[in-house]
Amino acid sequence: MSASTIAATHLPPVSEITQLQIDTVADWHQGPIENAYDGFKQLVCKQHEYNYRLWHQEDIARSPTADDVKIAEVKRAIDKLNQQRNDMIEQLDDAITELLEKLHVRPAAEAPINTETAGSAIDRLSIMSLRLYHYREQLERDDADAAHRAMVAQRIDLCEQQHADLSNSLQELLADLLAGKKRHKTYRQMKMYNDPSLNPEIYKS
Repeated sequence: MSASTIAATHLPPVSEITQLQIDTVADWHQGPIENAYDGFKQLVCKQHEYNYRLWHQEDIARSPTADDVKIAEVKRAIDKLNQQRNDMIEQLDDAITELLEKLHVRPAAEAPINTETAGSAIDRLSIMSLRLYHYREQLERDDADAAHRAMVAQRIDLCEQQHADLSNSLQELLADLLAGKKRHKTYRQMKMYNDPSLNPEIYKS
């Protein structure tokens, strides 16, 4: 789905975005990766999927049993997924831009721009939901001792605090954007390493 197809809809509350991320992480670990959402949530879910796939490829890359061939294969998969992840951050921000235009939101020229876009914040929340899921898995390990469980419990508490803080900040940002109190832009990632015309290791080979 392109950003333009959701311009006629609305932005869901951040609580629904984060619940989507939490629910799908759990579901995808038990079954196939599916995206049953529409509108803005479909974009959120697609972006989240790339983070989910990236997380597990990163785990494989660090396995002591992975040989050079496997690591090279995983590295290429990580590069591709990271590009797709960043492309989806841009699509999320493009969708917000189109919605603001449809609603005729015209912030003043002096309205500030946030240091982080809404799409980037959604990406960070996605990663945080993955981190929380996998930390909670650590609490269930049969071979984990008390010290390990205590360390994991402390980190879960910190992650939950950070997740709540970021969720609140994103909700405030979206409210400010819709009220015209802040200006919104899509910042292009312009990654060079996957572009055959820009990566010298590719165009010189």
